[in-house]
Amino acid sequence: MGSECVVPEWASQPCILGIDEAGRGPVLGPMVYGCLYCSRSYKNTLSTLSFADSKTLKEDKREELFESLKSNDSLGWAVDVIDPRDLSAKMLQKNKINLNEISHDSAMGLIHRVLKLGVLLTEVYIDTVGDAGKYEMKLSKVFPSIKFVVAKKADSLYPVVSGASIVAKVTRDRALRDWVLDESAENMHRNFGSGYPGDPQTKSWLEDHKHPIFGFPTLVRFSWATCNTYTKGGAEVLWESDQTEEDGGSNNSNGKRQLKLSNVGFTTSKRRSEEIESSGKGRCRFFQSRKLEQLTYF
Repeated sequence: MGSECVVPEWASQPCILGIDEAGRGPVLGPMVYGCLYCSRSYKNTLSTLSFADSKTLKEDKREELFESLKSNDSLGWAVDVIDPRDLSAKMLQKNKINLNEISHDSAMGLIHRVLKLGVLLTEVYIDTVGDAGKYEMKLSKVFPSIKFVVAKKADSLYPVVSGASIVAKVTRDRALRDWVLDESAENMHRNFGSGYPGDPQTKSWLEDHKHPIFGFPTLVRFSWATCNTYTKGGAEVLWESDQTEEDGGSNNSNGKRQLKLSNVGFTTSKRRSEEIESSGKGRCRFFQSRKLEQLTYF
């Protein structure tokens, strides 16, 4: 997503790129990484375009600046929108991927996309995630021909990162504003506030929309610790799995195991049970009868 259809003539000249994110902290909605790029010769002009850290600007000003940069032939931009379900799945899978790693992967993915377009990137400015020195070394190892500047508050120090901040923030705001809830319960509504854990409106929405068995709507990042408060008192789910020879004997007369799922069905209560399910041993009869298998790659 972004201005990636036509590669401008200036892209063959040395170019700079800025990267920033929006929505790292909220418990609702996607996290969005955005980038802005231009020729290095446009750097001085860029500083006159009134870009600033998106958090310091009102929504209507951000929207105005976003439309302005979209129509500017001297600028290019792109975004990576990370769905809340993807965030939770990566953070809760067996080999967990933490939020910093997800952020790094997203930023590097944007750089790869811009390079693939044929843009001659020579400098990249990026707001740090984690230790700035280690992050810079990681990026330089992957992209040795690019000079990286990784800094705290980069969105307020470098106009190209400020522009990227506006791209990311407006994209996330629009995604939340236009979000179509997959669920169809009678009491579903969209008055969820900012999505930040401390927002009273968001807290009220989470309380109203938790389900004792199915948890939360797909808008919610259920891997966030914030959600633990709302899942207390949820129903315990017993997942019946067929016994296999590899798993040994069973005390149950019907030869089946009862796998208890706590936290509203998100995790099993026993590590051994998790290993059995993830390995395919003890797979539920529902999956066996339909010859369904777990795939780790496609």
